[in-house]
Amino acid sequence: MKMEILKKILKVVISISVLIGIWQLAVMLGRYQTSLLPPPAKVFKGMSELIKDGTLFTHFKVSLTRFFIGYLSAIIAGVILGLFLGWNKRIWSFVEPIVQVLRPVSPIAWFPFIVLWFGIGDAPAIAIIFIAGFYPILLSTVSGVGNVDGIYLKVADNFGIRQPQMLFKIVLPAAFPLIANGLHIALGSAWVFLVAGEMVGAQSGLGYLIIDARNSLRSDLVLAGIIFIGVLGLLLDRLIRLLESSIEKQWGISQRRGN
Repeated sequence: MKMEILKKILKVVISISVLIGIWQLAVMLGRYQTSLLPPPAKVFKGMSELIKDGTLFTHFKVSLTRFFIGYLSAIIAGVILGLFLGWNKRIWSFVEPIVQVLRPVSPIAWFPFIVLWFGIGDAPAIAIIFIAGFYPILLSTVSGVGNVDGIYLKVADNFGIRQPQMLFKIVLPAAFPLIANGLHIALGSAWVFLVAGEMVGAQSGLGYLIIDARNSLRSDLVLAGIIFIGVLGLLLDRLIRLLESSIEKQWGISQRRGN
């Protein structure tokens, strides 16, 4: 077990080292000025600067608060509505065309209306995160409910389990693997559009940090912000995976998969 962990760590170290090496080589070739493509050492110094003066943590806290409010709201709305629509196929047949028309529209396209409705502040960014995360969760939940094995429902009916207990005790756990896929897709989408939303209409957050660095002609801080965003997105994804594994163990999904 320890050897496997060490191998994974070694692979990560090698991959990052190769990437940094290619980056440094590109700088040394001199195709771009260092003001446009700063060397790794300068970017790492900028990262240290953001950490030491507290700028990173200030913007990170704001972004994370917006993200969790928007993302959790999307989970609650998407799962509850998805369970209802997946269970009521006739209603879903009317709603699905509307969802399929709205789903491809970029959340940023709604930004002018969102600003008019909610004003300037945290609300527009939260609304964009909600829109970005809502549709993947809704569609995966509807799909998960539709793929629930009919045997589970018959057994539950034989034991006298009725609505709404059947929906939350039988259907939700059975549909959870597909819902989890939607959560992963929604996480990535919501994180991307959080940063985009903060770049367009916010005065704080990680997206604003990058725009502010660009306006100050600090390309090292721009790249530092990009790196922080990527690392934090990865950590959030791992957190969701841990929560997913915990829920699967609690509901016995892992055991059923193993069988």
